[in-house]
Amino acid sequence: MKIGGRSWALLLAAALVAIPMWGQSAATSTTYAIKGGKVFTLAGAPIENGVVIIRDGKIAAVGADLAVPGDAKVIDATGLEVYPGLFDPITQIGLTEVSAVSATQDISELGDFNPELVAATAVNPASAHIPVTRANGITEVIATPGTAGFDSQAGGIIAGQASAFNLAGWTMDEMQIKRSVAMVINWPSIQTRTFDLSTFSIKEKPYSDVKKEYDKSVNQLSDWLDRARHYAQAKQKGSAALYERDLKLEALVPVVEGKLPVLVIADEERDIRNAVEFCSKQNLKMILGGGADAWKVKDLLKEKKIPVVLGPTERLPEQEDTPYDKPMTQPSELFATGIPFAFSSFGAAFSRRLPQYAGTAVAYGLPHDEALKAVTLNAAQIFGLADRLGTIEPGKLGNVIVTNGDPLEIQTQVRYLFIEGQLASTDNRHGELYQQYRSRPQAAH
Repeated sequence: MKIGGRSWALLLAAALVAIPMWGQSAATSTTYAIKGGKVFTLAGAPIENGVVIIRDGKIAAVGADLAVPGDAKVIDATGLEVYPGLFDPITQIGLTEVSAVSATQDISELGDFNPELVAATAVNPASAHIPVTRANGITEVIATPGTAGFDSQAGGIIAGQASAFNLAGWTMDEMQIKRSVAMVINWPSIQTRTFDLSTFSIKEKPYSDVKKEYDKSVNQLSDWLDRARHYAQAKQKGSAALYERDLKLEALVPVVEGKLPVLVIADEERDIRNAVEFCSKQNLKMILGGGADAWKVKDLLKEKKIPVVLGPTERLPEQEDTPYDKPMTQPSELFATGIPFAFSSFGAAFSRRLPQYAGTAVAYGLPHDEALKAVTLNAAQIFGLADRLGTIEPGKLGNVIVTNGDPLEIQTQVRYLFIEGQLASTDNRHGELYQQYRSRPQAAH
C-alpha cells in the first residue's frame, strides 16, 4: 500500500530511525547522582547544595550530605535547580499528530459509548509531539480519548479509558505507567445555539428539542451503568457463564465498583452541577475536567470533594459576560476554597506550555509553591499515582528535571531530564528548525 508515492515500509523505517533521538530503552540500568543543585522535593523544604541519587529507575536517596556511590554517573548541578518532572494529566499526545490531517487523528471512535477503548493501545511512541513536550520539562502525561480541545461531544459520551505514560521509550509497554487511570465521560450539554461551519452561521434549536436529546443521553448513560452493576453481580455469583461476554460492560465494572474514577469533561455551571448530581446518585468517583465555570460552583465541589483538572489559563473565558481574566484568577479561587486542582493542556501541540499556564496563575494570585504542585504532585494525587510520581522522594520513579531557574518562567531552560531513571534527550524538531534557520546564509543587500 502506498501513500503519496511512499510505501508503508518506507514510512515505518523512517519512524524507527528517528526514535533514538526521542527516547531510550527502559532496560538500561544506570546509577546517577545529581549533585550540588538546589533540590525542590515538593515533599518538604528545598535542600540547598543537595544530592539526588537515582538507581534502577527510581529515586534511591535525596539529601544534603549524601555519599555518592562509586558506580554513579555524576551530574554537576552547581548553580542549577532540581525538580520533579512535570505532569500533564489531560492531553492528546500520541493520539494526534497533524490536526488538519485526519489520517493522523486517533482521538475518538464512532459511537457514543465506547468504555472498552483504552488510549494506550492507540498512542504512537514515535510522535513528534513527545520530544517537543519533553524538552520543556514534562516527563509524564495522561492521554485522554475523546477530549478534542473543549468540544465536550468530540468523542461521544463515554469516550474510553485514559492512560498514563512516560515521555521516553520505544514502545508503550516501556513507556506505560498505568494502562487505565480514569474513564472519560463527555457530559452532555444543553446548547440551543450551535455554529454551522458549512454556512458560517449560528443555528438555533428549540429548547424542548435540545432538552429531549439531553435527557436521552443521560438516561442512556444511566442505563449503561445499571447494566454494568448487574453484570458485576452475575460475575460475583458465578453466573456470568450464563451471559455472553460483553467487553463494554466489563470495562464499566471497575467504574461502578468505585475502583476507577470517571473524568467528567464539563465547563458550564449547569453542566457541572448536573454532572455532580448524577455522579453522586450513581456513587461514582468523579474528577472534573475543564471546569471553566468551576469558580461558580466551588462550594459544591468542595462539599463533594471533587478535584478539578483545569484547562489552559492563557485563553479567553467561555462566556461573553465572564471577566476576561477569569481563567487566570480561577486557580487562586479554587486554592483558597480548598479544592484540589491541577493544570493541563487538553491537547498535544501546546502541552509544552504547561509550566507557563501555571506561571500565569501565579501572576494572578496563586502561591508559587501551589502552582508547582499543580503541575506535579496534584495531578499524581488526583489520578492515584502519588506513590510513584509528583515529588522527589526515595522509592518514586526517577522522573526528575534539572533547570537553570524557575520552571514556571518561560525563559528557563531544562539542562538535564531524567525519565524512569534514565537521562533522556532534549533534542526535538523545534530545536532543529531553530538551528537550521539561524545558520542559513544571509541574503546580500
